[in-house]
Amino acid sequence: MVADVTGSLDDLGWCESFARAFQGLSGRGELVPGRVVLQQRGRYNVITADGEVPAELETRFRKEAASAADLPSVGDWVAIRPATSGGAVLASVCALLPRMTKFSRRAAGDENVEQVLAANVDTVFLAMGLDGDFNLRRLERYLTVAWASGARPVVLLTKSDLCSADDLRARIAEVLAIAPEVTVLATSVSCGGGPGAADGVDSIDRLDVLDPFLGRGQTVVLLGSSGVGKSTLVNALLRRDILRTGEVRPSDSRGRHTTTQRQLFRVRGGALVIDTPGIRELQLWDAKPGLAPTFADVDSCAAGCRFRDCRHRDEPDCAVVAAVARGDLLPERLAAFNKLREEQRATATRVGRAASRPKARR
Repeated sequence: MVADVTGSLDDLGWCESFARAFQGLSGRGELVPGRVVLQQRGRYNVITADGEVPAELETRFRKEAASAADLPSVGDWVAIRPATSGGAVLASVCALLPRMTKFSRRAAGDENVEQVLAANVDTVFLAMGLDGDFNLRRLERYLTVAWASGARPVVLLTKSDLCSADDLRARIAEVLAIAPEVTVLATSVSCGGGPGAADGVDSIDRLDVLDPFLGRGQTVVLLGSSGVGKSTLVNALLRRDILRTGEVRPSDSRGRHTTTQRQLFRVRGGALVIDTPGIRELQLWDAKPGLAPTFADVDSCAAGCRFRDCRHRDEPDCAVVAAVARGDLLPERLAAFNKLREEQRATATRVGRAASRPKARR
C-alpha cells in the first residue's frame, strides 16, 4: 500500500481534460479511471475512487503501444478494468489518458529510447546539495529538461545547514544568475534551525515555505542526484519515516540509491509528491523547448545574429560571441548552451533515422 494516497479523484489531481478523455473510451466495457502511484517490474499500483488496486497491462494495450514511453508511468491517469471475484486476480490497465505534462529523458545506454520519469506533474523540484553536489552546469541540464516537460521548475538547495549565511547567499545568487525566473529555496531537514533560516533566507526547517507548491491535488516530482536528500524531504513532509535514507560519501557527497523505484505519496496540504531514484545520467530527449527559457540570456543575444541558424562559434556577425567578448555573457553559459543544443540535435537525428527504418512485424 502506497502511503497516504486516499480520497476523491479531485484530491488525486483529476480535472476536466482527463474526464473528457475518459468519456471518449465508451464502448470499451466497464472501465474506471485511476492514477498510477507505483510501477514495478511490469506491475502497477493504481489508486481509484474506491481505493488502491494492483494491476497489470491488458495484452492488447501492451501490444498496440508504439514504444515504452506510451505505457503508463508514475503519475499517469489510466482506465482500468477491475478484477472480478471469479476471474482475474489483478485489474487490467486498458488505456492511457493523454498526459498534461511529462518529464522524459533518453534512457541510459546506447538505444534511442524515451524514458518517462513522471507524468502529469505541476512542479518539478530540482534538488541540489550545498556540498560537493553543487554544480551549475548540471543544474542547467535539469532546468532544460524541466522546462521542456511543461511543468514549473523550482530549485531546492538542500543541506543549507552545511553553509554559513554568507556562503548560502552566494550560492543562491549563483543560481539566480543563470535562472532569474525560477524560484530558489534553501532547505534543510537535519537541523532545527541554522544558517538556512537567517535573515530572510527560506528554509525547510519551516515547512510552510513549500506550501505554495503543495496545494490539494497538485503534483510535485523530486529530481536530483543520489544523496541530495530527496527521501529525507519526503519523510519530513509525511511527518514519518516511510523512505529509507543513507549516508553520503565524503569524497564526492554522493549517496547510494536508497530509493529504487518511482513512487507517489500524499503529503501536507493535500499535494502528491513523486519520489524518484537518484539520477546518475540525464540525457536529453525532446528537450528543445526547454533551451530558450533555460538560456534566456543566450537566446536574447541570438536575436542579433546575422544567420538564423547561427551556431554561435565562428560565424560572421554572431551577436552571441560578441556578447561574450564584451563581457555581457559568461563564456561558460555559451559553452553549456552549445553543448546541450548539439546533444539535442544529435538525439533528434538518431531518432529520425530510427523512425525511417522499416518496422519489424510483431
